[in-house]
Amino acid sequence: MKRREFLARSLGLPIAGLGLPFAASAWPSVASPTLGHRVLDLELLDTDRQRPVPARLYLPKQASPDGPVPLVLFSHGLGGSRMGYSYLARHWADVGMASLHPQHVGSDSNVWRGNPIDLVQRLQSAARDAEALARVQDLRFALDQVLASDHGRLIDVTKIAVAGHSYGANTAMLVAGAQVNKDGANLGELRDQRIKAAILISAPPLLGQGPAQQVFGAVTTPTLHITSLEDTINLPGYRSTVEDRIAIFEAMKRSPRALAVYNTGGHSIFTDRTTRSGPETSARIKGATQELCTIFLRQSLPFGHARQVNLQSPAEQTAPESKPAALPDSRDMQLGLRQWVYRHKDLLDRFVTPERL
Repeated sequence: MKRREFLARSLGLPIAGLGLPFAASAWPSVASPTLGHRVLDLELLDTDRQRPVPARLYLPKQASPDGPVPLVLFSHGLGGSRMGYSYLARHWADVGMASLHPQHVGSDSNVWRGNPIDLVQRLQSAARDAEALARVQDLRFALDQVLASDHGRLIDVTKIAVAGHSYGANTAMLVAGAQVNKDGANLGELRDQRIKAAILISAPPLLGQGPAQQVFGAVTTPTLHITSLEDTINLPGYRSTVEDRIAIFEAMKRSPRALAVYNTGGHSIFTDRTTRSGPETSARIKGATQELCTIFLRQSLPFGHARQVNLQSPAEQTAPESKPAALPDSRDMQLGLRQWVYRHKDLLDRFVTPERL
């Protein structure tokens, strides 16, 4: 089957629609000349656990108590920090969503430091059940602290999503409703009811938690799954490939979900780093991921209304419109997805979604 035909059938859209050139943008042009963001570093301490939870908060400049904005809570991968994934955070903030990035001190960049002989031990320690639980508690604590602060007045508490890459996607899955082995891990119910959507990038399986359907079958939160054919994790004693990401997607049968699989780019291409794929491919994958996440979030956390924003950041916009357009409805969302697929079809191996996200 030709790639264009496969993509069209997967998306549930007419093949002819994908074969036509598009003269207009995927969305009504709703650019605002006042967009931008500020970055705040927060030094938080969970006294109950005696665990530091440093965090970075990206706030849209237009956020106000009278116009609170949605929030994306982001969990970094193994060996990451609050500084990472800034290409997503800055983009989200520039299009009108706050982004909160806690740092998980038990599995952060410190795992790469110290005696190389002890690296395997540090990696194994970072992947234990206790750290998996601590990461979920980090997200909950950081969110609680921000919402209780003066910044909380700027956040719409009814529009909160979670996102994560790699180990961070594991953390996001637990917060979104994945069922863990209560007897073995004794982690209990970890779902945060405030979370309305989840973005899972390069999600590996939850180790030791049973069949995928048992772990993920109860997830009802809308999810966006992103990976690539070369998305392989290779660590001492552990290997995970794109097949694992697809199995997780397929197991979440109760979740309104979508899956994007790029045909190039390894596991680290979704970080801020420029990988062996080269700067051009890296930038294109990151740009496509920014766009797709924004489409998904605007469907899952409808926002904009009186203060409309474009899918693109100010640096990417060419000519702001003088009048804001109406918030796109579900048909506009499908048009946005169709045109996203068309624009990035040479990067895609597959894109699968139900008729509506």
